[in-house]
Amino acid sequence: MSVEVPTYKGPFGKQQAERLLWRAGFGAKGGEADALAALGFKHGVHAITRPPAYQLMGPAPTADKGRPLSPAAVIGDDHLFWLDRMVRTNAPLIERMTLIWHSWFATSNTGVASQQLMLNQNDFFRGNALGTFNKMLTGVTQDPAMLIWLNGNQNVKSHPNENYGREMMELFTLGADRGAYTETDVRENARALTGWTGNVNKGVIGAFVFNPNLHDNGSKTIFGNTGNYAWQDSCNLCVNHPLHASYFVNKLWSYFVPTPIDKQSLTALSTLYTSNGWRIHPVVEAILQHPAFYSSPRMVTPPVVYNAALLRISGRYIDTAVWWSQDAAAGQQLFYPPDVGGWDYTRWLDTATFRARWFIAALVMGASSPTDSPNDPTQIVQRSIDFWGTPTLSTQTQNLLLAFAKAQLKRSAAPSDVETAVRRLVATSPDLQTA
Repeated sequence: MSVEVPTYKGPFGKQQAERLLWRAGFGAKGGEADALAALGFKHGVHAITRPPAYQLMGPAPTADKGRPLSPAAVIGDDHLFWLDRMVRTNAPLIERMTLIWHSWFATSNTGVASQQLMLNQNDFFRGNALGTFNKMLTGVTQDPAMLIWLNGNQNVKSHPNENYGREMMELFTLGADRGAYTETDVRENARALTGWTGNVNKGVIGAFVFNPNLHDNGSKTIFGNTGNYAWQDSCNLCVNHPLHASYFVNKLWSYFVPTPIDKQSLTALSTLYTSNGWRIHPVVEAILQHPAFYSSPRMVTPPVVYNAALLRISGRYIDTAVWWSQDAAAGQQLFYPPDVGGWDYTRWLDTATFRARWFIAALVMGASSPTDSPNDPTQIVQRSIDFWGTPTLSTQTQNLLLAFAKAQLKRSAAPSDVETAVRRLVATSPDLQTA
């Protein structure tokens, strides 16, 4: 008997809609959460998971002084190019999933040394963001950026290189220390993956092709199955492994919910995944409708998501190159994950990275201060909250903001300076840095 995936039955108001917009996208613009809540729970979720045809809305991105971006050539422009998509997209979940896949199949330009190849991989993730995982794995296995990053282009029958074959199992499909594979499986898998060539030499991208003469045509035994396996077979064996579905669900769940998944939900989501031909979309949609998504503790928002959200909410677009260095200081430079394991989504904030977020908020606001600030602390606080789209703030946060505004006005600070400060405090409050 199949087990159904639990579905949230509680209220779906502004706060629940805000969580959905922040965790599955890039924040809530003014009135957006109320409009989503008005659709009702199911239709509200579907508005996120079943968006219209992908479009970018608003002015094209530029760096300083109106310079058009050159994402394949200029350092940092690759980051700005993708951040712009997060800001201007009409389908935030697509970009959020693209970001997840970038961390899941973490590839860094530190090793690839080609922004163009990294951008090509990014396009692949975007185009398959909610498709099937077997297509995702097959595509990334032959992706030039990944081939360079994990030495797949150096894996030949005379000297098998285990790097990609190991991470394919440990990080991408099965997980370590679960009894899913042995060292022998890693070695045999590496043999199955031999044959790919190609490289980047002084910025020139060579041809990435499969050379049958470099492939090991001998018999291999992987997961107890024996055959003359090639790289496509390697992908299929991993996806069809009995422990793949549970690993996939657990890992995907962790990007949306901070608490461990319960056994019943793991079984139900794994069945949903396999019965739909390893399709990603049904699992994501089910997670976004799960009770734990709405009842779990708040999650710290990743730096680039935080930056994109403030830009979207304030109505500002990419018009300066400063964002890539500030996001890097906050702990997340796109196309440069820290290692093959990707970013640690549980460790976004410390004293250094919080400082960078403070500057991000200030830079989004710009240098100008409001010129019509009232000499009333209550009005200043409300205007500051409204500036960021009127997000839901806790009573504690509102009381602290009000106390701050009162104290500054009592010191005869200019109301415009007080309002500027309160706006920044709203943006850097726990309420806007977590969801």
